[in-house]
Parts: sequence; structure tokens; C-alpha cells
Amino acid sequence: MTDLYNACLSRAQELLKSGEVSRVVGWKKGEFCFDVSPAYFESAEELNEFTYDYFCGANLSKYLVQIAKKEGKSAVFLKPCDTYSFNELVKEHRVPREKIHVIAVECRGKADIKKAESVAGEGVLGINETDDVNLLEIKTRSGKTQTERRNILLTKCLSCKGKKHVAADEKIILKEPIETGSDRFAGVEKLEAMTAEQRFAFWKSELSRCIRCNACRNVCPACTCVKCVFDNPESGVAAKANDTSFEEQLFHVIRAFHVAGRCTDCGECTRVCPQGIPLHLLNRKFIKDIDTKYGEFQAGEEAEGKTPLTSFKEDDGQ
Repeated sequence: MTDLYNACLSRAQELLKSGEVSRVVGWKKGEFCFDVSPAYFESAEELNEFTYDYFCGANLSKYLVQIAKKEGKSAVFLKPCDTYSFNELVKEHRVPREKIHVIAVECRGKADIKKAESVAGEGVLGINETDDVNLLEIKTRSGKTQTERRNILLTKCLSCKGKKHVAADEKIILKEPIETGSDRFAGVEKLEAMTAEQRFAFWKSELSRCIRCNACRNVCPACTCVKCVFDNPESGVAAKANDTSFEEQLFHVIRAFHVAGRCTDCGECTRVCPQGIPLHLLNRKFIKDIDTKYGEFQAGEEAEGKTPLTSFKEDDGQ
């Protein structure tokens, strides 16, 4: 992805040098190749830490809620799936559109470091493309290993809802997108096929591993309340540890209801969960049910209008 990285870096430098923007929001290099993090850069010198590669899976849209409060205009690199979250934040008046310059950046799926290490059998030093679009090359200390692209992609990339940017002021796309997805509701349908007892056992097993780190809430673009009910000591749900088996489920069930109709299915909740809980399945169940009852709807596809749960029609499903 060297050419793409260079194109992104060059454009970021141009925007800062010209004064068109006061900062650029992107990804910052870490100690290791996979240890990248969201960051903003306000000078050409700071851009020495900028990166864009297969480990830049983070959705940058939520960071704009706070960054947009700073003086001046901000540029941001957004992958196709990120632009849905961005539109939803604009729709909800969390991010002022006029203060953001959206650079729609190419994405051919992002890598999961745990999957890559499992395939390679050792620590990963980098991931590169090959002449075969279906294969990726994993670089390690021992050498290079080729594997099918799907084998090491993030869960959210395996069922990508689309490769089209729905918000953009300019685009940096050097190669055509790759269809890596499958039916994103397959996991939901598998759960629906279970008995109520089996589903309960499944979620009890999954959610019992939750350590209440709040990573899913903190990364979620749909969770932007100034004050969260889970941080209110008077609410009875602010515990950092689960006192009862019911509390294991309460946090995630309430959060799923909170984002219903607004969740763009960006998959960040599952990506950041240190326990590997498939939280996206809760949200996709709501999305699937909304599509069934109210007609096909994709949150964030437009930057205006109402969601199925904030509008009313006489023929709505009851």
C-alpha cells in the first residue's frame, strides 16, 4: 500500500501547508506495525508519524465530535464504512458538516492482528498486497507467508455493507474495491434458528466474559451522549463489575436499544472488545428487524432525514 500511503501523506501535507485546514485527522504509527491509533496532525513535522495501511481499521468519525470544536477546519480520512457513521453524526448535529473536509480513502479490507499471527504462527511485521487480489502477504521475522485475504480480515470487513463512500469532498482511490463480504445477516439468522433457551445460553456465555471496560461504548459513533446513564451512580447500572448474572447482560442490551435505528453497523464494538464478544450481532438483529418491519433502511446513507424509529406512518408494523 506504499503508493496509497504516499498519496494520502502528500495530500495531508498540501492541505496543511495551504492553510485550507488547521489539522488532519488520520492514523498514527505505533511501536509495532499493528499498534496504530487515531490521531490529528497540525504540522508537516507531526505528519512524520502518519500512516495508512492494513491495520488502520479504526473508524475516525466519532473523534470529530470533539475535534470539530477546535478552531478552524479539519480534514479527515474516511473509509467507505466510516462515511456512514459520519453522515449519521452530521444528521444528529453532533458534527458540523461545514467544519469538516472529508477525504474519501480507498479501502480493500483491514487486517485483524490476531488472525494474521495465527496464520503466520509468529509475530507479524507487516502485511502487503500481492499480484493476486485474493491473496495477502504476511511479513514475519522468518520470512513471508501468503494467505487468502479473507483469512486475516477484521470481522466487520468480512461482511462489508458496501464499498461506496456516501460522503466525500475529495477522493484518494488508486485501486478498485474488492468484494470481500458475505451475507452480513447470516450470523443473526443462525441465532434466530435457535430455541429461546439456546439463544439465552449463547448470550449468557458471551456476555459473561464482559469486563465492563466500556471500550465498545467509547468507540461507538452512535454513543455520543454528554452524560451516559451507565456513568450515573444513582442509576443502579454504573457498576464496573457484575454483581449478578442479570447485570452481565443489562449493559449491552440497553446499549443495543439505545443505538437501534442509528447504528450504521461499522463493527467497531466487536473490533475493540478485548474479550472478543461478537457485539455486532446484537446490533445486526435490530437492523434486520427494522428492515423487516419498516422496509430496507441503512443508517448513515444520507446526512439528513429521520430514521424508522423516529418517524411515524399509519401503516407501520405494530
